[in-house]
Amino acid sequence: MTELDSLPGIRAAYDAVAVRYAQQFTDTLRDRPVERALLAAFAESVRAGGGGEVADLGCGPGHITAHLRESGLRAFGVDASPAMVELARRANPGVRFEVGSMAALDLADGVLGGVLSRASLIHVPPPGLPAVLAEFARVLAPGGRLLIGCLATDDPAVPTQPYDHSVATAYRLSPDHLAGLLRGIGVHEVARVLCEPKPTDKRQFKELLLLAAKEPVH
Repeated sequence: MTELDSLPGIRAAYDAVAVRYAQQFTDTLRDRPVERALLAAFAESVRAGGGGEVADLGCGPGHITAHLRESGLRAFGVDASPAMVELARRANPGVRFEVGSMAALDLADGVLGGVLSRASLIHVPPPGLPAVLAEFARVLAPGGRLLIGCLATDDPAVPTQPYDHSVATAYRLSPDHLAGLLRGIGVHEVARVLCEPKPTDKRQFKELLLLAAKEPVH
């Protein structure tokens, strides 16, 4: 598929803040027990489905990729920002990190046991969302798992809502809209969790964690 028109701007924005971002967000799971639990469930379901490599798409400085590897997965990272990928490689020697786009992955069909998209799908403009999700489904093996983390819209009936992101234009997503798009490409929802914001959070938005699986071949 073709690249997203927004990609060059997103890449440049994250390149510019890569060092500061890595310093600020490398310990984000410490106070997120629910997300840690969903990541553990994701890892367990990937292993139960036969394993296979797992792609952390939009991996940033690689801290979540490293967490997945600690949980026993053969995880590697992909990010549009060369600066982020360089930081990830320095912090995690021996782990594979690649510069690439979620919209056009340099992977063959059906080769992955799992895909993680944590706070990366938020930068996809709404018209490009179906195609990016289709790319996720393309690289997943039958039965492969997908875990998406993003911010949720206030009204489930509203498909997407832009919000003020400190780095690049971003969108909140309706859980039902996202699950419906996935169903249309043969990826069915397994579980969803909506986390309430903490009083100290800058943005008072709910966070969505959605676990899904690609339909097996019958």
